[in-house]
Amino acid sequence: MNPLQILDYGGMAVFAATGALAASRKQLDIIGFLFLAGITAIGGGTVRDVVLDLPVFWVVNPGHILVAALVAVLVYFTAHLVESRYKLLLWLDAVGLAAYCVLGAQKGLDATGSATVAILMGTLTATFGGILRDLLAGEPSVLLRTEVYVTAALAGAFVHTAMMLAGLPLPAAAALAFATAFIVRGGALRYGWTFPRYKSRPGRDPEDIP
Repeated sequence: MNPLQILDYGGMAVFAATGALAASRKQLDIIGFLFLAGITAIGGGTVRDVVLDLPVFWVVNPGHILVAALVAVLVYFTAHLVESRYKLLLWLDAVGLAAYCVLGAQKGLDATGSATVAILMGTLTATFGGILRDLLAGEPSVLLRTEVYVTAALAGAFVHTAMMLAGLPLPAAAALAFATAFIVRGGALRYGWTFPRYKSRPGRDPEDIP
């Protein structure tokens, strides 16, 4: 397997596991596990391929669906062994995010040659599946958590794109970008890294508005 295939299947398996863990927290049946695992695993990549007008990856290679299904079944029988399933979900999500931001950026770069599109596709691929998972499972959205999330995917996609355009070999660029995204997201989970939050100000009375 080349580095992109490793990131593809590895990221898919990890994201599928987070979807299945979300299903376990809601005490769903096996169909619920399969559904949430599948949506989480293919959500971001599906939107990416549609936007880029590419053949949808899991339609071209249904093996991706089988990987997600196998992971869902495995988690169904083993989730009860995990002490904190939500904490595991967040850390696995960080791994999947790091893998998918590289994969999405490379696909965007290959399809268009545009650095801007590559960075956006990397960010979208890495975050959309997790957002869908939380929305459907009724979990607190990772997008709305106080610590940085989308920023980690953006950083990884940026590093990968920049390194590829600078002529770095694909394996080295992918490894550096993966590490960047995981360190940013992992640091946010471990140390609570955040951006300053918006603080509202009292509104003015209508008569004070010119």
